[in-house]
Amino acid sequence: MSDHDQDNPRREFLRKSLTLIPVVTVASTGLGSSMLMAAPEAPKPVEPARTPVSTEAYQPTYFTAEEWAFVQAAVERLIPADEQGPGALEAGVPEYIDRQMNTPYAAGALWYMQGPFNADAAPEMGWQSKLVPKEIYRLGIAATDAWSKAFNGKTFAAQDSATRDDLLKQLEAGKPEFDSVPPKIFFNLLLQNTKEGFFCDPIHGGNKGMVGWTLIGFPGARADFMDWVERNEQYPFPAVSIRGERA
Repeated sequence: MSDHDQDNPRREFLRKSLTLIPVVTVASTGLGSSMLMAAPEAPKPVEPARTPVSTEAYQPTYFTAEEWAFVQAAVERLIPADEQGPGALEAGVPEYIDRQMNTPYAAGALWYMQGPFNADAAPEMGWQSKLVPKEIYRLGIAATDAWSKAFNGKTFAAQDSATRDDLLKQLEAGKPEFDSVPPKIFFNLLLQNTKEGFFCDPIHGGNKGMVGWTLIGFPGARADFMDWVERNEQYPFPAVSIRGERA
């Protein structure tokens, strides 16, 4: 690992974990079987450039104002903006998560939800909680804010960056004792959805300007880029979304 990578542990983590994330998140949107691709264009190398990010305000339809503040503050610390490009907040990850809360995925409608539940079951055994994603967010945010207030009287979103980082680390380790939801389940869902929103196709609300794809050099929904797979060279053309938008 280079010194530069060591200075950017979150970005390096994203690159290494990308293989575990579907590039086009299909959580109940019906797009999983869609193979719509942008029409191929005449190859024309372009100079790398940072993609502008949309600044239009999104109004959440599931989260309350307090919950929305938490989501924005949390994802901003999980993938912060740095010298390499925009972070989760600029990429629209909060919008992605809010939109997912209004899908069958968030209500557990796609899963077998009858007990008994076994938290120690192997991953291939499926979802092992009586709580569904939208409930985990609602209960987890409330519990985290109450825990944060007990610490110094401030909600999670009102804390400074260093304190938010420390609280997230404790959530990841399962240190706080929540009666409503296991903190590890809440943190893992938040982290998973944050990565999904950063690397999904923009049609789902995240990865605005295709900043996630640009960061890792992914060509997106292009009709064909197989000629470049074995070259061990950086792909020279900008990413393309399902809608045909270009980074």
